[in-house]
Amino acid sequence: MRTEQQNTSPGNTAEQRGARRAVTLFPLLVLLAGGLGLVTPGSFTGGAEAVPYLLGVVMFCMGLTMTLPDFRGVVRRPWAVAVGLAAQYIVMPGLGWLIAHALSLSPQLAAGLILVGCAPGGTASNVVTYLARGDVALSVSVTSVSTLIAPLLTPSLTLFLAGEFLPVDSGSMVGDILKTVLLPVLAGLLVRLLAGRYVTRALPVLPWLSALTIAGIVTIVVAGSADAIKSAAALVFLAVVLHNGLGLALGYAVGRLSRLGEPAGRAMAFEVGMQNSGLAASLATAHFSPLAALPAAVFSVWHNVSGAMVAAWFSYRDRGLTAAPEDAGETADPKDSGDYAAGSSR
Repeated sequence: MRTEQQNTSPGNTAEQRGARRAVTLFPLLVLLAGGLGLVTPGSFTGGAEAVPYLLGVVMFCMGLTMTLPDFRGVVRRPWAVAVGLAAQYIVMPGLGWLIAHALSLSPQLAAGLILVGCAPGGTASNVVTYLARGDVALSVSVTSVSTLIAPLLTPSLTLFLAGEFLPVDSGSMVGDILKTVLLPVLAGLLVRLLAGRYVTRALPVLPWLSALTIAGIVTIVVAGSADAIKSAAALVFLAVVLHNGLGLALGYAVGRLSRLGEPAGRAMAFEVGMQNSGLAASLATAHFSPLAALPAAVFSVWHNVSGAMVAAWFSYRDRGLTAAPEDAGETADPKDSGDYAAGSSR
């Protein structure tokens, strides 16, 4: 789920409209999916084996949405992308470790929360950045590169931070990420390059396909740990809200302290705070237990809700900044307006 260019005008394409609707309705869809897994867990016995394949579908869809300009942005703005990647793979893993200790989470839940933090950026972050009138081009570049380097960083960071809670087979995790993330993404990118005309026609459908597939993953994960959810749900929700909220705040702070500008700061907030929780759920189920996948399942719902709320707040603030000088009979400074936030930092 992504937009391909920096948003200089309201998005009216079918792809953009479909992505906005999908990311808006996604939390409700995942809540319904989780409720289904909680109420009828027996219906999904053995479903864990399908999780890696379902994740592969999501990653293939992500690859189909990628274009070469996504990677040209890395060459044009290496410093901005490097800052985003550093924040992504330092802030969220570190926060996961700190929160796990602060809340005295059980080893399974602690490992699962840390694994969420060690995952690459979430695919919905690009759409939410667009809705917040942030730097979409930077968001797309950081998401793309963080996904491609995940086979190297996610297992090693998980071993380093979660190894004190549970044994971590980082070598096996590398293989799983290569098979379920990198290869499907590259396959989707190749199909886009070879059959771009046909893929373009299907772009409006891809966000919905991804959303439905992730909902299926959440259903299976919740069904696998239905009993544990009833006793640990409140604690896990608190951990996820803290993890996501601090990630959004620190990501925004990193962007602004790096003097990249307001639009880039917004992009950094969502790139850091919104994770590929589908990957985290898949890896937790395969390498730890269904209970360890619970933080990822909750994160799947909450980061879309919080992302939408933060995007709405940014838009509301832009309207206030634009209106204030007009009320005073002055001309608004374009650097303080939403138009600047939407059109700069290409």
